[in-house]
Amino acid sequence: MRWDIFCQIVDNYGDAGICWRLARSLTSLHGQSVRIFCDDLPTLNLLASGLDQSIKQRVDFEPWEASFSNNRHPVQTPDVVIEAFGCKLPDRYLAGLFIAPHKPIIINLEYLSAEPWIEDFHGKASPQAHGLPKYFFFPGFHDNSGGLLIDPIPKQAETTKAHIPPALKPTWSQLRPHTKRISVFCYPSAPLKKWLEDLGTIGEDFDVVLTYGQIEQLNLSSGNAINLSSHIQLLCVPFVSQDEYDWVLSQCDFNIVRGEDSFVRAQLAGKPFIWHIYPQDDHAHEVKLAAFLALYLESASESVKTACIDAMHWKLPSHWITQIDDWSSHSMAWRTKLLLKQGDGGLAARLINFVA
Repeated sequence: MRWDIFCQIVDNYGDAGICWRLARSLTSLHGQSVRIFCDDLPTLNLLASGLDQSIKQRVDFEPWEASFSNNRHPVQTPDVVIEAFGCKLPDRYLAGLFIAPHKPIIINLEYLSAEPWIEDFHGKASPQAHGLPKYFFFPGFHDNSGGLLIDPIPKQAETTKAHIPPALKPTWSQLRPHTKRISVFCYPSAPLKKWLEDLGTIGEDFDVVLTYGQIEQLNLSSGNAINLSSHIQLLCVPFVSQDEYDWVLSQCDFNIVRGEDSFVRAQLAGKPFIWHIYPQDDHAHEVKLAAFLALYLESASESVKTACIDAMHWKLPSHWITQIDDWSSHSMAWRTKLLLKQGDGGLAARLINFVA
């Protein structure tokens, strides 16, 4: 089938990252034909500039305007149109669908949530005045949800020089042997400086890998390495592709992530993590976080539950770091459970089955 995915980048990289991961899954794993129309192609191209360009070449990357420009439209009518995260389809693109020989299905791809209520709304019709069939599709952790984007399934990559992505070699060459590694990708509202200062009081060495832009959030002097104490080394990595970021998550002992795509990838890496969920004025993010933790910690020991909840709410690491080994074991068990529950292929496969 032909799929058109519409993506407007709202929060830096996350929305584009999910659209790209979905497109690569549909093409590489399921043989579908996919176009992405994006309002920020440079960012999308950076995220998709991963380790295997043959995968990227299967997806047609188009600027947003190409969906309705006179010299590009109408192109062959799609079978499925995806409005990623409720973005509004261009009026001229919709007009082309009205006169098309066959009418596509429109999917409103929603944000991921572990909240139980999404099962009641997932897959439900959303009648439109224009008459084109439209449906809600909710990614989620439950069996009766849209599932998770699990492609590619991460491997625990080796740390030999031959396996280090070229863009990361300058940073990785500075890592200290036998030192715990923490990756950091969070919003500016996180109390990161205080968190790192406390980490330095624990008496153990940590190499902290800061993703692109994090050093500016700390308001420290720029540079490749900054020591807060003799135990902490800060290292900055450049803007990297999704594949390279997935590799970073697999190589660290603990990950701080934000948004949706890195949230799922941290779980699939099988490592303990903090999900810095996007803060909302109405505190809806607190409900969303609590719903996830109820699932994530369902079979965890009481000590791991306490440590994880404290960490997720930015309690200083000295309060919970002693539970990191048990939390690591729990993270691997959770990863195994996730992959079993997504054994049908996850979000991409469930989308195809739903459309069929």
